[in-house]
Amino acid sequence: MRGANAALGAAGLAAFLALGEAVPRLGLVKEAYFPPTSRIVHALGQEVSDHAFWTALGDTLTGWALGLAIAIGAGVVVGLLVSVVPYLREATASTIEFLRPIPSVALIPLAVLLYGTELRSVLLLVVYASFWQVLVQVLYGVQDVDPVAEETARSYGLGPWARVRHVLWPTALPYVMTGVRLAAAVALILAVTAELVIGAPGLGARIAVAESSQAVPDMYALVVVTGLLGLLINVGARTVERRALAWHQSVRGEVMV
Repeated sequence: MRGANAALGAAGLAAFLALGEAVPRLGLVKEAYFPPTSRIVHALGQEVSDHAFWTALGDTLTGWALGLAIAIGAGVVVGLLVSVVPYLREATASTIEFLRPIPSVALIPLAVLLYGTELRSVLLLVVYASFWQVLVQVLYGVQDVDPVAEETARSYGLGPWARVRHVLWPTALPYVMTGVRLAAAVALILAVTAELVIGAPGLGARIAVAESSQAVPDMYALVVVTGLLGLLINVGARTVERRALAWHQSVRGEVMV
């Protein structure tokens, strides 16, 4: 089954690449705006051989990884505290619902005023966007705790942190891993967006330079790199999720299928 799915995926990708080659060659779109696949691949080869490309890739991954790590840590800690401390959930509910819908890109002027084009500007946007993905999932996970299990833990004399460790955390972990997977994708989007708009060092800034200098094939090649990077991050996040939840029924059922 997996082999058939892989073959279908490869066939779909090949058809997409062939379409990208044919459309500009047939004159359906101008090559100046949408170059053929072969030109994009050639430009990608030139980018990979350039040391500046790898420096930009490292800058993007640094902003992504640091911002994601901060967001995960803060989201888990704040989510558990809000859920465990009495009345704190009710006291913070309106604040969370007010802040969460604010688009991260709306904070770009603030980031520029505070940090200019430094890495901290990228981190501000990445952390803000990714934090909510984790926090909301933690809150949902805590709400899903079985009341009977909670009362049983209390009757056995388990303290608050023991209940968190043995009852709350195992129930919330699947939700946390979902939040981490979503946050990983959001963090990459915001890292590249911040570099593109603010001009912070990274792939986004390199895309902006290619666009402004009319190096269209190079621009598309860099966009392809960001897409491949997002794919790798998603696959990696799913792999970590499966390993962390190997004991969970959903993952065990998925493996059996």
